[in-house]
Amino acid sequence: MSYTGPEFHSPQQRRFRRAPLAVGLAALVPGALLGWVVYEGVGRPGGNSGASNAGQTDAATPKSAAAVPGDDAKVPTASPSAARPLQGKVVVIDPGHNPGNFQHTSEINQKVDIGTNWKECDTTGTSTNAGYSEARFALDVAHRLRTLLEKQGATVKLTHDGDQPAWGPCVTKRAEIGNAAHADAAISIHADGAPEGDRGFHVILPASVHAGAADTRPIVDSSRTLGEHVESDFAKVTGSAPSNYVGNGTGLDVRKDLGGLNLSTVPKVFIECGNMRDSKDAALLTSGAWRQKAAQGISDGIAHFLGK
Repeated sequence: MSYTGPEFHSPQQRRFRRAPLAVGLAALVPGALLGWVVYEGVGRPGGNSGASNAGQTDAATPKSAAAVPGDDAKVPTASPSAARPLQGKVVVIDPGHNPGNFQHTSEINQKVDIGTNWKECDTTGTSTNAGYSEARFALDVAHRLRTLLEKQGATVKLTHDGDQPAWGPCVTKRAEIGNAAHADAAISIHADGAPEGDRGFHVILPASVHAGAADTRPIVDSSRTLGEHVESDFAKVTGSAPSNYVGNGTGLDVRKDLGGLNLSTVPKVFIECGNMRDSKDAALLTSGAWRQKAAQGISDGIAHFLGK
């Protein structure tokens, strides 16, 4: 709060209020005494005079924390850690499917072991009725999310970048990339292909699995915490409602048939951002402005999880 009325006087202002009296006395005493008065009225060498600092504050400092005239205290500035709160954190983003999968059906149809059973290496994913593919959607959101996280200091790795590799990778490899990076958090981005009228988003959490190469027991709790943060912030930023067909309105689902979750050794979730086959959801998913909100909601959720 700033005070400009007569009730507020800094030490320097009080000195200035004495200045007229001091100057009057100076006329009656020797020159040495005059020097002493000026010394006291203007301020000691190295100190703030009140006039020299008037109106100057650090531009990054809130008004409530701004230095007042004559305040010798240093104005606090944001620390590097505050400006980049995710410094030192590693996040792996897994864009669902791959735009090139359509041209590599034999490769993606090969079966891989996900612990609980064998599944296709990858799939083509779904698309809107107008032909906007889930793979293109997921990659676009992944790029936006990467930018947001890197601005906060995180090291971000993608499991693929659309053309590298040209298809896949297999779901087993996607999990392996997150594990090898020792990710603090990993997320797989998708959009659903449910019937018209099924709307909303949901976050998929790993079930407790211990079979073959799969053992999610060490990450079940942390993944749930990650998922809850993503669900909450995604809803808040996008304004989208939780799924009306999965999760009983919670926006959360638990599955044990996804290799990307079963084989993960780091906290990981999937997010189905909406239903591409529903016309109202499709209008959102095909909007660049909405995809930016989706990326922001996911970023906020990850940041809150990592900040704990």
